[in-house]
Amino acid sequence: MDKTKQQVVSGLSCIVCGQQTVERFLDLGSTALANKFLTKEELSKPEARYPLRVGFCHTCGHVQLTEEVPPSAMFEDYLYVSSASDTLKAHLFDLSDIVVKRRNLGAKDLVIDIGCNDGTLLTGFKRHGVRTLGVDPAQNLAALTKDSGIERYVGFFNSKTAKEIVAKWGHASAMTATNTFPHIPALQDFVEGIKIALAPGGAFVIEAHYLIDIIEQCAFDTIYHEHISYWALGPMIYLFEKHGMQVTNAERLALHHGQLRVTVQRKGEGTPQASVAEILETERRLGLDKLSTYQRFAQKTMQLKADLQRTLKELRGHGKRVVGYGAPAKGNTLLGFLEIGPSLIEYIADKSSLKQGRYCPGVHIPVVPPDRLLKDQPDYVVLLAWNFIDEILAQQEEYRRRGGKFIVPVPDVKIIG
Repeated sequence: MDKTKQQVVSGLSCIVCGQQTVERFLDLGSTALANKFLTKEELSKPEARYPLRVGFCHTCGHVQLTEEVPPSAMFEDYLYVSSASDTLKAHLFDLSDIVVKRRNLGAKDLVIDIGCNDGTLLTGFKRHGVRTLGVDPAQNLAALTKDSGIERYVGFFNSKTAKEIVAKWGHASAMTATNTFPHIPALQDFVEGIKIALAPGGAFVIEAHYLIDIIEQCAFDTIYHEHISYWALGPMIYLFEKHGMQVTNAERLALHHGQLRVTVQRKGEGTPQASVAEILETERRLGLDKLSTYQRFAQKTMQLKADLQRTLKELRGHGKRVVGYGAPAKGNTLLGFLEIGPSLIEYIADKSSLKQGRYCPGVHIPVVPPDRLLKDQPDYVVLLAWNFIDEILAQQEEYRRRGGKFIVPVPDVKIIG
């Protein structure tokens, strides 16, 4: 790891290696929880804010938040649903096909999806006739799989609940966690839970945002309180090897703005593919084991903040109407960090009915249905869900045909007509 003089965060232990060698490199201020969209009645009430700071571990190279928010404050009432994006839905169905084929799953096999959300991935698995179980703490999302035939355990996954799950449903031939693994603060207990619930010879498949892509695209808006960890493959291998498990496959994906898909098995139950060593070498070559890499990322983030603020203020100064499209959690990091409120962005259009009629946390910009764009025809739309740029631009072809323009904020501010 980096041998530069360390200024570690006092009293903070790395959640991967346990050492108190985490040094902070980026401070995004104190922000509201990114998925806590407010009702009109809640606007007048006090709103909780938490520090949003990121650090690098000099021992194992893991990148993590330096302050945690209790998971119960973020995940028991949740407004993000996977099926809101056609791109993501298609990807998750494709993932189910891949896992069934690679693991040779049949009618007797159980697949457990941790953080199952609205059951999109498990719906894909059901097409293959396998048994399915979703695990998710969100009480409000439980009803979304009620009539689907997908069984559900409402609660957090850990070593204790893993035993309850095995007692009722049996061991899983395959387990998945898509965009969930970064949310886990108690990683050691979580991995022990995987070992308990996974059948002999079974596989745990993870998909998570990938640190190389975050850095290369300056995707600072991926940082919010739900994401405790920002994963590279090296620290992930370190974590699983501590628990007698090994990474047997690793693949980079184009989804969102770049993800990593990792397959994990018990040691001796699988053979690591060449891709594992290849990705590790790429991480070493790009300096993911050096603090200086993240310090440059922080500098670029501050420059991006200044560029976007200047662009929006100039447009509003010339009398242009500016709104937003997409109300993902990442968008609220961007809006909160840049201190952008209704005076610069009038409203945000989003397809999710769960968010429409509510207000963005912290900045209180109203969320409306997408058809508002054609009714109003504003001059510019800030593309907050820029990781789905192709899908959204295609959906809003008519708005663009009429002369509307999109502002893409990351990795560099640019305007698309």
